[in-house]
Amino acid sequence: MSELTCDVLIVGAGPAGLAAACAAAESGRSVLVLDDNLRLGGQIWRDGPNVALPTLAQQYRRAVEAQSNITLLNGVKIVAQCGPQSILYEDAADSGIVEYQKLILCCGARELLLPFPGWTLPGVTGAGGLQAQIKQGLPIKGERVVIAGSGPLLLAVANSVASAGGEVIMLAEQAPVSQIAAFAGGLWRWPVKLRQSFALANSHYRPGCHVLEALGEQRLKAVRIKKGGRVVTLDCERLACGFGLVANIELAMLLGCRIDNDVIAVGDDQQTSQANIYAAGECTGIGGSELALAEGAIAGYAATGNLENMQALTAQRAKWQQFSDAVARAFVLNPALKALATPETLLCRCEDVSLGEVSGLPDWTSAKLRSRCGMGACQGKICATAARHVFGWQFSTPRIPLTPVRGATLARLGRIKTDG
Repeated sequence: MSELTCDVLIVGAGPAGLAAACAAAESGRSVLVLDDNLRLGGQIWRDGPNVALPTLAQQYRRAVEAQSNITLLNGVKIVAQCGPQSILYEDAADSGIVEYQKLILCCGARELLLPFPGWTLPGVTGAGGLQAQIKQGLPIKGERVVIAGSGPLLLAVANSVASAGGEVIMLAEQAPVSQIAAFAGGLWRWPVKLRQSFALANSHYRPGCHVLEALGEQRLKAVRIKKGGRVVTLDCERLACGFGLVANIELAMLLGCRIDNDVIAVGDDQQTSQANIYAAGECTGIGGSELALAEGAIAGYAATGNLENMQALTAQRAKWQQFSDAVARAFVLNPALKALATPETLLCRCEDVSLGEVSGLPDWTSAKLRSRCGMGACQGKICATAARHVFGWQFSTPRIPLTPVRGATLARLGRIKTDG
């Protein structure tokens, strides 16, 4: 059972976390990075056997690994806060406590998955989930794939599918063509994104379309898609759905940070409402890797008092914040997506709780009391987020432990609370 101390603790090793670590390390202070993945890069720079990491990702990884005052702990889950400036974590072998002076939250985001009939069939995954599986070596050569949902991620997933030998037979984007055209017409303001759009262009991209139902018994066989005013049925082996991203704010909520519009609220220096706690990247708003890198570096400099370097990055952050705002306007979700599921459709896949079992209840807490919704392996990260979108429920305050842990870790947490 280890006990560690550091000047700056960073939770998350995606682009924001890596940028924060590099910036904070310039001060010469001790930096500790905790991440749940086994390799650096987060979701957007996820490594794997079928991955050619971008040059920028490789540069940041090398920069972090080269700093003697940066310590990396991978495969780590945050369990709880166990003191004013300390957290309890668990890894594959043990648990540990970290005492810190400054904390930077770079917790990223996760996919928003909305329930619809058949969404639990084998062969149906999240869009980003399928991309991650492909990077880890999932063979999909020759398989027909439908990609549906909303946002620029869908194009990146389609590119991953094609590169792995899969056949994208439709890319159904729920946003109408007018909004997509307006967004595309403004990309000249961000030349790197304009070039990316040409590189990722897909002939099967269809705006104004959304999934209705996944068909099959033991496994996915076909997908029904609403395409304008008509419905089409497509035979396929895989369906990848993603309706945008949702910020991971559970740890911030547990620490008492203010939440605004479902993201961690921060000031110009990326500081949260809590003294000594900063946040950067997708957990403060969905904006892509460029915005995450700028915010991470600002947070790292601010946490170590390097105000000159921090201020030099504010214009870059503002540029990419404008891009983030443009994405949000273009890909706002159609309210009709809330009505895709029937009362019989499963909401909680872990515990087999249907939408009808919790429909009409006032909030998530009531749903958990009425059923075992959210009690499974994902601890509500999928179903609670979906229920919030469908029913308009508010986020509930997270409980500790933040994730399922071993009995020994729970016992240690109990001792800490008793001693405290």
